[in-house]
Amino acid sequence: MRGVNTRKLGMETETLEFKKSTGEMKEAMILIVAILNKHQYGELYFGVLPDGTPIGQIINEKTLRDVSNAIKNHIEPKIYPEIKIVYLNDRPCIHVKFEGTEVPYYAYGQVKIRVADEDLPMSPQEIENRYKQKNDSANLWENSLSEWKVQNAKDDILEAYIDKAYSVKRIDFEYSDKKTVLNKLFLTKEDTLLNAGAVLFCDTNLCELQMAIFSTEERLTFNDIQRYHGTVFELVDLAEKYIVNNIHWRVEFDGSIQRKEIPEVPTSAIREALINSFCHKDYNARQCNEVAIYKNRIEIYNPGAFPTGYVPEDFIENEERPVRRKPLITSIIYYSKDVESFGSGLKRITFACKEAGVKVEFKLMKSGFVVVFYRRNSDDGVGKDTIKSTQNGDKVLISDDKAMKSVDSLREKYGKGVELSEKEIRIIEYLGRNEFITNGIARDLLQIGTTAARNYLNGLVEKDILMASGEHRGRRYVLKIKYR
Repeated sequence: MRGVNTRKLGMETETLEFKKSTGEMKEAMILIVAILNKHQYGELYFGVLPDGTPIGQIINEKTLRDVSNAIKNHIEPKIYPEIKIVYLNDRPCIHVKFEGTEVPYYAYGQVKIRVADEDLPMSPQEIENRYKQKNDSANLWENSLSEWKVQNAKDDILEAYIDKAYSVKRIDFEYSDKKTVLNKLFLTKEDTLLNAGAVLFCDTNLCELQMAIFSTEERLTFNDIQRYHGTVFELVDLAEKYIVNNIHWRVEFDGSIQRKEIPEVPTSAIREALINSFCHKDYNARQCNEVAIYKNRIEIYNPGAFPTGYVPEDFIENEERPVRRKPLITSIIYYSKDVESFGSGLKRITFACKEAGVKVEFKLMKSGFVVVFYRRNSDDGVGKDTIKSTQNGDKVLISDDKAMKSVDSLREKYGKGVELSEKEIRIIEYLGRNEFITNGIARDLLQIGTTAARNYLNGLVEKDILMASGEHRGRRYVLKIKYR
């Protein structure tokens, strides 16, 4: 705002700071963190002397962008300040107004706190206390009332859960009715479910899962993509089945009658990673959990930040105590013995992979956390028998060269006498592995628009290869003759 005349802005305080110019950017980022760690809000002016005298500075679009990028790249957890140009004594200055409650905040790896007009290092004890407060705050979500009522809980999922938890002796009551058992699990307030109860036992839009198989080692072209919503327990089972059905198994004979089937990645590690991904998910982020299967690796992603100030090695090697981000959800999953103990998931995943000779990696992303299982080199399987899972979970013994030829067989079966495009072939290949395809699935599979996807699907109907049923969004397409 031009024309604000003031000789001085006054003295610096614990929530107000001045910098002569953006040449002091690093110092400014550290002081923002120091103010946030003390007061959770504050203001900063560039172009003002320490005594409050406005002197201005040269400002253009890049200048504001530089301030925004410095805050985005160097302050953790993220904050979203208001940055604007103001005119003080007709001199252009930059005003930054910021706030945040995710204490403690870091800048350039430093944790400082405002004391008078100084920024002092925060003691280790104070940092630990702030983390405890932060975790208590994070727990508010799962203990808050949801939009769902007790009657919305899925009977079959809840009853199966209670039976399992009782049989493993981690709860001392059997199933009676929904309201009684949910109340005993501390998941309700009167007739309303807490958020924790909703994601565990209701089909909500809070809990979604996307699964895809990519044709290479890059996230570019995929052969299959599926998206589901449901309860945590349902989605964990779906994801586990999807991975198990799309990895290689080898056969070992130890002299006994029974053969031994061994997956390329330990299934115990896969399930542990999947359960952890839903336990530690940030449900406020409204992003879905993901499973991505590449030629050389499997990635399990959850949109939940790793505890600030920690790295995975702290819990794997250094015996760090567990940080329970969702203690209520974690406790419920513990009761059914889907996890053996609290805070040991990363260690169990690491141990299982080490025993199997599988490389595993834990990636801390700005958008969440990823567990990466590296698959065995495909060359290792040449000339060996491999077990491949079918859609219904049965396993059949095939050789790798036969598996590679299945796509060619599909092309021959449906391509005779009919001209097929590459995208039509990919639709047919998809239906060789799945019961049906929709416009939405085809759109994602081919990375094209709605109209183009519809044209490809209807074209295959006209060529007497597909059959369609249903209307509008419920329309599904299936192969007229299922490939075997």
